[in-house]
Amino acid sequence: MLKRDRLLTILEEVNKNDIVKISDLIQKLKVSDMTVRRDLDELASSGKIIRLHGGAQSVKSGIIYEASHIEKRELHIDEKRNIAQMAAAEIQDGETIFIGPGTTLELLASYINVNYLRVVTNSLPVFENFQKEKPQIELVLTGGTFRQRSGAFIGGLTNETIEKLKFNRAFVGVNGIRNESVMTADTEEGQTQKVALNNARVKYILTDYHKLNKDDFYQFYSLYDIDCLITNHEVTDEILAHYQQYTKVKVTDSKNNNEQKNSN
Repeated sequence: MLKRDRLLTILEEVNKNDIVKISDLIQKLKVSDMTVRRDLDELASSGKIIRLHGGAQSVKSGIIYEASHIEKRELHIDEKRNIAQMAAAEIQDGETIFIGPGTTLELLASYINVNYLRVVTNSLPVFENFQKEKPQIELVLTGGTFRQRSGAFIGGLTNETIEKLKFNRAFVGVNGIRNESVMTADTEEGQTQKVALNNARVKYILTDYHKLNKDDFYQFYSLYDIDCLITNHEVTDEILAHYQQYTKVKVTDSKNNNEQKNSN
């Protein structure tokens, strides 16, 4: 079977079944494990599927479908932990930081190790994780309109609160990045993240490599204006070099000791 036919077959199977296992694709395509993994990685890099451990998941018609907070929590969990650990190492004692919504951002509480910190967030899950794991840290949860799908507070009240605050660092997640365009699924959620980033001295994007070269509905920031993009080591050298044109890029290493693979 030609490569193009394999990719089309895999995409059809993923979209039909929502989730497929590598073992099932090997049996259907009559090719090696390595071939299937390469094909899945290629489809994931182009945003056509979501790569899972041992298989792949449908993206539900691409940018039309936004996975819920609960759905996202189960995806790429080890990669998210590594990214959160690297990001937490950037935080210094005595700082005021903003943490936006997102399942990677929620994991920051587990890895922050400072004596004093003020955390401002518009994410209820982030707030709850800090309450549970770091009760000694000063927490500020913004008000606003609650968006159930992402667990975030958004809207005019949220933005008015954040506009009055200044941060040493801001950490936000994304649904997609293509070239300089930093994107999310909801316009109001994107506006809130824009306000927080604008009020931070140092601006971070935290995202697993599956979001790179992927589009979403609303562009809320330019990667040129981000100080650091943190992602995981599975990113290819080609994609890494491409995004180093826009900002500094840090990646976790394969041994999960948070050494930097490369940066611009």
